[in-house]
Amino acid sequence: MTSHSMYKEHILDLYKNPRNFGELANPTNSHHGNNPLCGDEITIQLIIKDDKIVDVKFKGVGCAISIASASLLTDHIKNMNVETIKNLTKDDILDLMHIPISPIRLKCALLSLETLHKSIEK
Repeated sequence: MTSHSMYKEHILDLYKNPRNFGELANPTNSHHGNNPLCGDEITIQLIIKDDKIVDVKFKGVGCAISIASASLLTDHIKNMNVETIKNLTKDDILDLMHIPISPIRLKCALLSLETLHKSIEK
């Protein structure tokens, strides 16, 4: 199995069994984002204490790319400083995904990052 197909399998596994999927009891920050072009919807909930992400959950519906991206991103930001999160970019998401994302699917992959950024603005 090539590493490329191994990462594709990993994306499908995260779609079927996403990490950090669910709801937090008392989030300090939350935002609902959607991609009207394909119907993906993600809500990210955070608990921020002392400018750090103490806990994070997401829920939503969407394609394998958007759900896997949210799963990978929420794992990545645990215990991260809010200022560091504000500086996360498209390239950071693409690095987490480990597979090439076509221009058409880029919005799917970036929905969780966009939603995360809006949740910490509040």
